Amino acid sequence: MDSRPRETDAPAPAEPSDGAVPPAAPKGDVEITKPRNDRRGYRRVVLPNALECLLVSDPDTDKAAASMNVSVGYFCDPDGLEGLAHFLEHMLFYASEKYPIEDSYREYIAEHGGSTNASTSREHTNFFFDVNNDCLDDALDRFAQFFIKPLMSPDATLREIKAVDSENKKNLLSDFRRMNQLQKHICLESHPYHKFSTGNQATLEVKPKERGLDTRKELIKFYNSNYSANLMQLVVYGKESLDNLQTLVENKFSDVRNAGRERFSFSGHPCSSEHLQILVKAVPIKQGHTLRVLWPITPNIRHYKEGPCKYVSHLIGHKGEGSLFYILKKLGWVMSLNAGEGDWSYEFSFFYVVIKLTDAGHEHMEDIVGLLFRYIKLLQSSGTPKWIFDELVAICETRFHYGDKISPINYVVGISSKMQIYPPEDWLIASSVPSKFSPDTIQSILNKLTPHNVRIFWESKKFEGHTNLKEPWYGTSYSVEAVPPSIIQKWVNKAPMEDLHLRKPNIFIPSDLSLKNVEEKASFPFMLRKTLFSRVWYKPDTMFFTPKAYIKMNFHCPLSHSSPESTVLTGIFTRLLMDYLNDYAYDAQVAGLHYAVGPNDTGFQITMVGYNDKMGTLLETVIGKIAEFEVKVDRFAVIKETITKEYENFKFRNPKQQALYYYSLILKEQTWAWDEKLAAVSQIEANDLQVFLPHLLGKMFIECYFAGNLEPSEVKGVIQHVEYTLFNAPGRLCKALPPSQHLTKRIVKLERGLRYYYPALCLNHQDENSSLLHYIQIHQDDLKQNVLLQLLALVAKQPAFHQLRSVEQLGYIVHLRQRNDSGVRGLQFIIQSTVKDPSNLDARVEAFLKMFEGTLYQMPDAEFKSNVNALIDMKLEKFKNIMEESAFFWGEISGGTLKFDRKEAEVAALRDLKKEELIEFFDNHIKVNAPQKKILSIQVYSSLHSSEYEKITNDEPQPHSCQITDIFSFRRSRPLYGSFKGGVGQMKL
Repeated sequence: MDSRPRETDAPAPAEPSDGAVPPAAPKGDVEITKPRNDRRGYRRVVLPNALECLLVSDPDTDKAAASMNVSVGYFCDPDGLEGLAHFLEHMLFYASEKYPIEDSYREYIAEHGGSTNASTSREHTNFFFDVNNDCLDDALDRFAQFFIKPLMSPDATLREIKAVDSENKKNLLSDFRRMNQLQKHICLESHPYHKFSTGNQATLEVKPKERGLDTRKELIKFYNSNYSANLMQLVVYGKESLDNLQTLVENKFSDVRNAGRERFSFSGHPCSSEHLQILVKAVPIKQGHTLRVLWPITPNIRHYKEGPCKYVSHLIGHKGEGSLFYILKKLGWVMSLNAGEGDWSYEFSFFYVVIKLTDAGHEHMEDIVGLLFRYIKLLQSSGTPKWIFDELVAICETRFHYGDKISPINYVVGISSKMQIYPPEDWLIASSVPSKFSPDTIQSILNKLTPHNVRIFWESKKFEGHTNLKEPWYGTSYSVEAVPPSIIQKWVNKAPMEDLHLRKPNIFIPSDLSLKNVEEKASFPFMLRKTLFSRVWYKPDTMFFTPKAYIKMNFHCPLSHSSPESTVLTGIFTRLLMDYLNDYAYDAQVAGLHYAVGPNDTGFQITMVGYNDKMGTLLETVIGKIAEFEVKVDRFAVIKETITKEYENFKFRNPKQQALYYYSLILKEQTWAWDEKLAAVSQIEANDLQVFLPHLLGKMFIECYFAGNLEPSEVKGVIQHVEYTLFNAPGRLCKALPPSQHLTKRIVKLERGLRYYYPALCLNHQDENSSLLHYIQIHQDDLKQNVLLQLLALVAKQPAFHQLRSVEQLGYIVHLRQRNDSGVRGLQFIIQSTVKDPSNLDARVEAFLKMFEGTLYQMPDAEFKSNVNALIDMKLEKFKNIMEESAFFWGEISGGTLKFDRKEAEVAALRDLKKEELIEFFDNHIKVNAPQKKILSIQVYSSLHSSEYEKITNDEPQPHSCQITDIFSFRRSRPLYGSFKGGVGQMKL
């Protein structure tokens, strides 16, 4: 549960879920605009209680889903009860009059292959779930009770306040949240935008008590006053017919009360003149410098058919030749730039430009702002060329009509969030495709982006000790100074004279969207070609029938991770490669052809996904850049600085992430510590990379996977070109990698009957959260064992969450899940907490497992069968798009297991499974003190629990326990599981 949308550098120009609404559309049948390749059925229904619904019938779906959007958010929080709307979102999950057993809703969803969550934003709260198809009726019945007769018991209310407080503490050191709250803080106190959204123990318990308020009564009052059917929008997605879905919705949701509540309206802009023409200097938690330049504008939603913000962000956010980013990058001043509308509602909006600065850029902030305004002036005076609008429309239309199918849960959330904002006919398309060219509307947005209107937020650790104000909720240090237009004009005048110009036409917009007629109808990948240099797997599209393809190329290079230095150099090489490609290939990303080059465990890899029309051209360019790679000293310096800051900021990762890092360091062969890599990067210079590259690329082997709308002859032609360019062209240094040097990924084998534990102090002394990662290593890839582990994880997940999170309130973050590391499987608990130290958390995990014994042993046969069927349904889910399918098959290829029929084989194993086998599996591997049990307990202690850390490191280990004091000595002392790579399965090929 989250009180904010997900974190991004800048609010995306796409449709956020916030926004007040124009008048409601009339009832009745509406033709909803949908993509050309969308075979789903849609129907708008308005129930007698005024609840507006969209029904989605998809006979091909494997999952059902629903989302209820309530047009009430934290803007509605009463004064002095900050976070009440968010707290209510938490409370509705607990119980209802019809289903009074606490957490029974979550338990039902989890046991039937589903997931559930909710989020609270400014003007909306969204509740959602997915579940196996045949369970939609029962799941909806439970879900509907949130909005009919929820129970908010006094005991649950007191406990869940702690969960909200824990969630807030988790967020306190997030720079994204800190800066977002600071932007809200520096505006009108009378405007709800100013509010603190999440809530904490002080706002929900301590302060209300001081004022004589009962939080539970206030909660119930808030619910009764605001949760009204006429302010709700429901989307239900299932395989049933539209008629049956309508009957289902009418039966379940007609009793939601319509209090006739008027739609909330928060008129006016949150910024008055005193909040404009300002420069705010703020101190972040992490190293780095960020510049956020924003202007209040007319919300794009009022002109969404014209898409003015989409047009403007298309230009200001462009990264090709002549763009603002291109010039700033050439000067060595920036790492990234994003532009778009954000923080919008129907009444107000902001246009953002967010720039990550280099150290040199930080020293040239005034020049950067000057160049930004010079570029805006160029756009303002250049008119609005129609060819740019037409190009944008072509890109957007292709994206809409040939978009990948996504999971039903994400689909319903996306639609329900738009239903109050857009008229019914546009619920699917929303503002994603502009359809009316209006130069005046575009110009009106550009004309708002002036020095008179601007707010500049500049973040840097260099401001530490030079600020005089503190934001109250997150404690961010900041200062404010005036920047009148005359000052900004001076910055414009003194900025370097660079050749800023409008973008050129995008050559990557696909022109051929036809489907290839491939004779081969293989259900699984097969080896198309094998040489000394490469191995090519091929999977034609037999399911999605879209003009898209997927390419993955793994370059196995033995020297890539042989030391901390080589790991850093390989990382710099791939970053530079992406950097060099940007000027040419940024347009490919814009046109829906996505690519990435990055390091992996055995070298580096290229990934491409999107429209196949221009994919071959782009891949040839990437391979050409590798073959002719040269180190540009100026760009090397920027990439080195970027990577250095990332390593320096490692200590600011949250304790859960630190525990996961120690896990990888302890169990994964040939991984290096972050501080060793930080020390290495500080010593590396451009010449070191120039010397290293011939060694890195000197011997390599390429493993490839091509899938989608591609013919076999095409694939062979591409890989022949790759081999020629890298291995056979005159002067090439690359040679074939001998079989003896092929790399594997291997995992440490823990000893049976032993509990290893690794205590560590949290690297960030400001963080009050501690964390536990309790891992039970079980087996290496084995069909029967796999399904037993998966079934146990499914059965135990919700009871663990309920006991450790809801009942004991150990922390907001409580997870139980299975792990798969290079084929080695296990069970993992993660808890992040301020209330108990990690050793104590470890004891609570053991106590839960002891308690769970009884649950498992006493499980009725019908419940066991129900869980088995739920897992079977999950496994039989079809892939929704080419990326999902390719990720699965590529996992089998890269891991060396090659079990392309894994899902079918595991389903067959599940059908024969007996409850006694699950109990035996639990008793042997997971039960407390099980003789074959192998435990790794990673314990990250915060400053709150430093005395407990001292105690555990100094005390003698308990019987059958072993403290890891030196990670690398431990790793060297343990045997490794064998690798599947190059094993029997591949020797047959």
